[in-house]
Amino acid sequence: MEEADIRQDGHLTEALAQASILVVDDEPGMRNFLVKTLAPHCRTVVEAANTDEAAAQLSARHFDIMLLDNVMPGRKGLDWLAEQNTKGGVTDVIMVTAYADLETAIAAMRAGASDFLLKPFRSNQLLNALRRCQQTAMLRRENRLLRHELDQSDLGRRQRNRLLGTSPEISAIRDTLDRVKDVDTPLLITGPSGSGKEVAARHLHAASARARHPFVPINCATIPSDMIEVELYGHAAGIHPGATTAREGLLVSAQGGTVFIDEVAELDAPAQSALLRVLEDGLVRPVGTERSLQLDARFILATSKSLEQEVAEGRFRADLFFRIDVLNIQMPPLAHRGTDVLELAEMYLNDLSQRLGLTRLEIDPPVRAAMLRHDWPGNIRELRNFIERSLIFGHFPLETLGGKSASAAPIEPLDQMERRQILRALEAVGGNRTEAARRLGVSRKTIDRKCAAWGL
Repeated sequence: MEEADIRQDGHLTEALAQASILVVDDEPGMRNFLVKTLAPHCRTVVEAANTDEAAAQLSARHFDIMLLDNVMPGRKGLDWLAEQNTKGGVTDVIMVTAYADLETAIAAMRAGASDFLLKPFRSNQLLNALRRCQQTAMLRRENRLLRHELDQSDLGRRQRNRLLGTSPEISAIRDTLDRVKDVDTPLLITGPSGSGKEVAARHLHAASARARHPFVPINCATIPSDMIEVELYGHAAGIHPGATTAREGLLVSAQGGTVFIDEVAELDAPAQSALLRVLEDGLVRPVGTERSLQLDARFILATSKSLEQEVAEGRFRADLFFRIDVLNIQMPPLAHRGTDVLELAEMYLNDLSQRLGLTRLEIDPPVRAAMLRHDWPGNIRELRNFIERSLIFGHFPLETLGGKSASAAPIEPLDQMERRQILRALEAVGGNRTEAARRLGVSRKTIDRKCAAWGL
């Protein structure tokens, strides 16, 4: 592939433009050629004249690709590379050599090189080698993320990056997400289980400048406590039986994108300490290694627990809580979102009927009324399960929404229903009538008038 062909591959050209390259060669002329050739195509190109300088550069920052000369005074590049990999090196390496024998090629692969170039080479051969290396790294990362996505998959995947609903609560949340979409300050999303915290995180990621990079969801409640650091930070080869090769952690897989850490309160004390270091310094150290990696990612954290209470009871670090509680969004329960339940139900009907190959049901007035009056203690997850069950049986089992069918349910007088909703809203906001009016979608005067009539 010629240089012009590389430019035509938009995705790869963008990835290469964001790449940082380390050139290690003892010949000044070769270093100058490599730097001048790569500088117009890459974000950063740094040079090192020997392995000591290269080791210092690797300790200071992360490089996507290293071009490493094999024959240098004092020490072969292959021997040094093999030693670096024992320290947890995850940089992709292109070995540069003047001797293209089979033994050297095998040794390069064993030492951890991704490819090698035979001297002398032309600029298009160099760019092709970078292209192959970038493509392999992208495919490896995408493959790992896809496996992770499948492990955490659920229905309605295609809608998970859209925060649906027209209720005042959800509209306000969308406005807030739009305001903070391109700042890198950690975001904390709280709310009951099943209220759509991950959907809000995906909505933010999709609207941000990081949208072309990975979104990596991590549910701390589903990862065994003795494996959480390995999963998050990666590990070196040989840290436990079966770990024959080093593995990139989920955090590094999100390079350039967004990390969503769900149920952050489930992290144990060592994992909380490690996460705090990552948030403070932007550095990730794989388990069993001596080298930290620079991480460029936005962190969104979520919990269904009260972190203030977790801190008070000694289960969550106070310094970590204050670090992540800068921007806080509270997802409301589904019962407080009014007619959003109908919009979400329509979405799930469309999605699940296609996925399951079943006839789509129509929501008639009695079903709408039953869905609007139900409290949905399981929130959006309960609604999705209700829709799936309805499609399977071919009708809406209204008896599951309160234990009675719509026709048998008692009709509550409108003024009693209004009183119950207003009082519940006031209780939820600690008696703040202005906030209660905002959430109910009415004026403050209406609340004042109703409360006066009730003697409150």
